[in-house]
Amino acid sequence: MYVCPIRSDSPKNNVLQQGNAYLSMTTTEINWNSIYEFLTGPALWFTFIFFIGGLLIRMALLFHLSRKKDRVIYNHFNMDWGLRSIFHWLVPFASASMRQQPIFSIAAFSFHLSLVAVPLFLSAHILLWEEALGVTLWSIPDGLSDALTLIFIAAALFLIIRRRIRPEVRILTSAWDYTLLVITMLPFITGFLAYHQWGPYEVMLILHIVLSQILLILIPVTKLAHMVLFFFTRAFIGFEMGGRRGARSW
Repeated sequence: MYVCPIRSDSPKNNVLQQGNAYLSMTTTEINWNSIYEFLTGPALWFTFIFFIGGLLIRMALLFHLSRKKDRVIYNHFNMDWGLRSIFHWLVPFASASMRQQPIFSIAAFSFHLSLVAVPLFLSAHILLWEEALGVTLWSIPDGLSDALTLIFIAAALFLIIRRRIRPEVRILTSAWDYTLLVITMLPFITGFLAYHQWGPYEVMLILHIVLSQILLILIPVTKLAHMVLFFFTRAFIGFEMGGRRGARSW
């Protein structure tokens, strides 16, 4: 998966044509075409397998740990409360906490929406999904993908600055948390530069692919796994607060 706005209306018509046209240009030091083929072939499949397999293993381990350490929570299992908890934390301003922090909530939703929409539904990425997996998804307009990329970068910068200036957040933030935010931003930045051909195209494209794969590999083994674990966490809190205490968790 690549998370950049390299789009089908670019000067070479689409990302695949760009890859063939530009990466075929080699120097005596670097064979860009070979690197591109490796990254979009074996390296890509390894990344997908590690990403999906790692998330499944982590969820299984956490489930096992919860059964061992907090088994009582399953006595209050209530899917209605779980789904309501998830829903109210997915919808903007549906929870009291989000309404109390409107600016942060807008930035957080913009960050996560762009993080999902651009990699999955960018028109150039749709071509890659079709070639690699035979899967066709709906694509977003190319102009919108640029806008979402810029919104994502702005939102990520806001989150970094917030962690620095808010004492109650800064005290809970480690250097690794900042590093993860930067790593999440870099595929968007390099992809944006590659598509607009600002800087050396081959270098930007290869960096974009490598950084995207590093990001996917890091997700199962870092806090970034909350992209999946969020649903389980919110559901369990819904069970605990609603099923056991009859109180809302939002």
